[in-house]
Amino acid sequence: MSHIPQIDYATASQEIRAAYDEEVRVRGRMTNMKRTLLHSPVAHRIYAEWFTLRAELSAIADRPIWIFSHAVSKAAKSKIAITFFRRALINAGFNPDAMLLSEEEALLDAFGKAIVADSNAIPAEIWTKLKERYDGKTLVDLVAFAGIMLATAVFNNVVEVDFDPELEAFAENAGVSDA
Repeated sequence: MSHIPQIDYATASQEIRAAYDEEVRVRGRMTNMKRTLLHSPVAHRIYAEWFTLRAELSAIADRPIWIFSHAVSKAAKSKIAITFFRRALINAGFNPDAMLLSEEEALLDAFGKAIVADSNAIPAEIWTKLKERYDGKTLVDLVAFAGIMLATAVFNNVVEVDFDPELEAFAENAGVSDA
């Protein structure tokens, strides 16, 4: 049970309702995390910058970004975030439990795990490979993206945000299997 309840749209302030309506207009849905974050429209807006950074990283395809995000989520032990990216992978036709990773995906997976394990000690070989593959701006955006991803995982974990029912079928060990 979440330590902070989700906002009640009917009794929310005009500012919160406007932020809610905009989120649904732009993204088409409202998650339990967002309904909780909306107690503070500023906090919600900051966390929504994930989408801005994702757009900046458009040179990196969805699957590698999902694998990177999943690695951060898994290392942070965030069930909601893990399952969110499992759903993305499964809906795109991939089995997150049996994927052969490309060189780029393996690098991003290792980088995501390393960030959470010890952000003060990213292995030199990971940095070497990242610098060979990406320019400075992309690296800045990627690290910032990981920071927001980690912040999202921490928020969900600390608050114990209620698990979104639509994610249940995609949870680890839920029996979902796809190619």
